[in-house]
Amino acid sequence: MNRFSAKSRSRLDTCDPRLQKLFDKVLQECDITILCGERTIEEQNEAFRTGHSKVKWPGSNHNVTTHEKKSGKKSRAIDIAPYPIDWLNRDRFMHLAGIVIGIASTMDIKIRWGGNWDGGDLEQQSFDDLVHFELR
Repeated sequence: MNRFSAKSRSRLDTCDPRLQKLFDKVLQECDITILCGERTIEEQNEAFRTGHSKVKWPGSNHNVTTHEKKSGKKSRAIDIAPYPIDWLNRDRFMHLAGIVIGIASTMDIKIRWGGNWDGGDLEQQSFDDLVHFELR
């Protein structure tokens, strides 16, 4: 049976409870690692600077302001990868996305994947973010 590492679990814990439930269920089907849940100001701006994000803080669903945290809000986005990670194997990321989207659908969780932002043609994407999932 698959289990999250302590680091993956702590990252998942920064996410909205719906994402936590979803990815706990995904883990039952395939081994995954949590790369990122909530991002700090520095982490978000670095992701923007390096081209891993299209927005600066606080424009990402990964970002939660101090005020929002006080009201219990958590990250509405998560970055995951199939474990072990092989960054060159796009098919594994696509397969994992299908599993995530399918399980989310059965749980009635509305989710958007960074490999298909508009839900249309996969070949028409302007920004491939195969690790990214966010609540809609």
